[in-house]
Amino acid sequence: MPEPSEFAETLGAIRGAFDRRAATYDEDAMHQAVALEVAAFADLDGVRDVLDVATGTGLALRALHQRMPGLHLTGADLSPGMLAAAASALPEVRWVEADVAALPLPDASMDLILCVTALHIIPDLHGTVAEWHRMLRPGGRVVTATFLMGDDPTVLIDQPTPVRPYISDYTALRTLEAYTATFASSGFAVTRHTVWADAVDTVLVAELTAI
Repeated sequence: MPEPSEFAETLGAIRGAFDRRAATYDEDAMHQAVALEVAAFADLDGVRDVLDVATGTGLALRALHQRMPGLHLTGADLSPGMLAAAASALPEVRWVEADVAALPLPDASMDLILCVTALHIIPDLHGTVAEWHRMLRPGGRVVTATFLMGDDPTVLIDQPTPVRPYISDYTALRTLEAYTATFASSGFAVTRHTVWADAVDTVLVAELTAI
């Protein structure tokens, strides 16, 4: 487990990198397509309050809003630049700037939590998942989108670069089996899943419920 100072340094690097990407992030066709896939996949039966963790520019919430206007939507992200872009596109949503492993939101306040193509970047995965348990209402669900990388060790960890000055670690999420085991150890079970793919990326879209 990294020291708090290491987490702070990593979070600062992530914040700065995504602030710099905010103006052009929505031009990425993959992120747009996965957001639409997540919104279509999500079971909205009985859902009123939705939180999107590491929301970025809010693509998943925009897609969900198009599918079902009237939901109470909250997006949380570390990057003020990404949140500014999100608020410009969907001003009626509550946007929260915070570390997603320590969110200033009430216990048992959400029916659905989303986390789309971000878990491989979040440095405190355990703390983030603990927050999901805290914020979900009984019977609530989580929907994530994670990259399927297989078992090739050469592609599971991306070291920092000048453009992305943080580690991307896919190890715990690399296959459906690894993903299922990772979340089982954190108190969640996979209840449904599908796979989205284009010519470059393969993404697991999965629903989790608390065990």
